[in-house]
Amino acid sequence: MPETPGNPGVPGTSGVFANQGVPGASGVFANQGAAGAGASGVFGNHGVPGSTGTGAGAGAAGVNLPALRSHNAALVLDLLRTAGAAGISRLELAERTGLTPQAVSKITARLRADGLATEAGRRASTGGKPRTVLRLVPEAGHAVGLHLDRDELTVVLCDLTGAVVAERRAPLDLGAGADAVVEGAAGEVSALLGGVSPLGVGVALPGPLDHTLGVLHRVTGFPEWDGFALREALAARLGLPVVVDKDTNAAALGVAVGTGAASGSGSGFAGGGSFAYLHLGTGLGAGLVIGGVVHRGARTGAGEFGHQVIQLDGPLCECGNRGCIEVLCLDAVGRGALAEAARVLGAGAGNLVGLLDIDLVLLGGRTVAAHEEVFVRGVGAVMEERARREGGGAPVPVLVAPGGARGVAEGAAQLLLAPLFGRGEG
Repeated sequence: MPETPGNPGVPGTSGVFANQGVPGASGVFANQGAAGAGASGVFGNHGVPGSTGTGAGAGAAGVNLPALRSHNAALVLDLLRTAGAAGISRLELAERTGLTPQAVSKITARLRADGLATEAGRRASTGGKPRTVLRLVPEAGHAVGLHLDRDELTVVLCDLTGAVVAERRAPLDLGAGADAVVEGAAGEVSALLGGVSPLGVGVALPGPLDHTLGVLHRVTGFPEWDGFALREALAARLGLPVVVDKDTNAAALGVAVGTGAASGSGSGFAGGGSFAYLHLGTGLGAGLVIGGVVHRGARTGAGEFGHQVIQLDGPLCECGNRGCIEVLCLDAVGRGALAEAARVLGAGAGNLVGLLDIDLVLLGGRTVAAHEEVFVRGVGAVMEERARREGGGAPVPVLVAPGGARGVAEGAAQLLLAPLFGRGEG
C-alpha cells in the first residue's frame, strides 16, 4: 500500500482516508457517510444530507466549487477503475471527461500523491514521446459489505475495484433480537478486518426500511425490528461509518457498477440501462435500476415486489395480505413445485416489464442459485408469451444475476465504494 491510512476517527489527522466519519476532517475520502458538513478533501461527505460530494446527499443548495471538484475527481477515478491494470493516459482522461489537460493533470497529481493512482508504464503515441499511463491502486482503500439474511450472515472486504479480498459466513437468527444481531454482526466484521481500516460498512438486509435514515420498518416476519436505528447502532458499536439498504437494492447496485462481471462480461449497466433484480431466497424482493441508477423511490421503499397481490383469495402472507407473490412462490418451493414457483415469479416479472419497460430481468437469491435452469426457463417462458401476445418484438431477456451467493454482500460494499466513483447513486 503506497500510503498508510491516517488514524480513522481521530480529529486533526491526515492521510488517504483520514478521519472517516468525523466532521471537519480532511483527506481524500473525508467523512464518508458521516453526519454533518464541513469535511474537506477530494471526496467530502458522500451521500450525506447537507454535505458536498458526488453522492446523493440531500439539502445542498446549488453546485459549489468543492462539489464540482469532487465530481471531476470522481470522473477521473472511475475511468482509472474501469481501465483496469492496463491503465489510461492523461490525454485519454481529458478526452473522455471533457476536462482540460491542465485540470486532469492536477487531479491525477493529487490522486497519485494520496496513493490512489500510480504509473502503469508507457504507451506509444502517434507523435512525440510515449504517454505515461496511470492506473488505480486497488489496495489503497477497502469497504466492508455485510449481508444480514434471515438465517445467515455474509461479510466481505472489498478493495477499491470491488474485488473481494476476505470473506466470512456465520449462522444468524434475525429474530434473536436487535442486541444479539448487532453484537454478532459487529463481531464478524471485526474478525474480518484484522487491523484494516475501511471506508465504512455497507449493510444489506430484507426490507422495508428507510435507506436515508438507516432505520428499519416492519421487516416481513420480524415486526419487532420496526423503528430500530440499525445504522446508528452498528456505527456506535464499530466506530465506523455505516450505510443501510435493502438486500435487493444492494445487489442491484453491485450489478449496476459492474462489480459482478455481469454474465462474464466484466461490465455493469451504469451506462444508462434499466433492469430488475429479483431476489428469491428466504423472501422475495426486487431491486430496480432505471437509467443506470438504483431507483429507491421518494421514501426509499421502492422494490417491495414480493407483496404485490396476484391471487385475492390466496394463502395468508406474513405481511398480512393474501395471495402475495412471495407467499405463493415460497409455498410452491416448499412443496417442491419449482416450475410453478418459476411461473409465479414470471407473472410478477411480467408486471414489472409492463409497468417500467425495462431492458433485462436478473434472477438471484439462494433458491434461484440452487435451481438456475428451472427459474430462468420458467420466467423466460412468461416473457416470451408476453412478447408474442403484445407483438412488440423480442422478449425481455432473463438471466441469472452475477455475484452468486455473495452478490448481496458485494453490493453492500458498493454502498460505500460507488459514490467515490460517481456511480450507482439514485
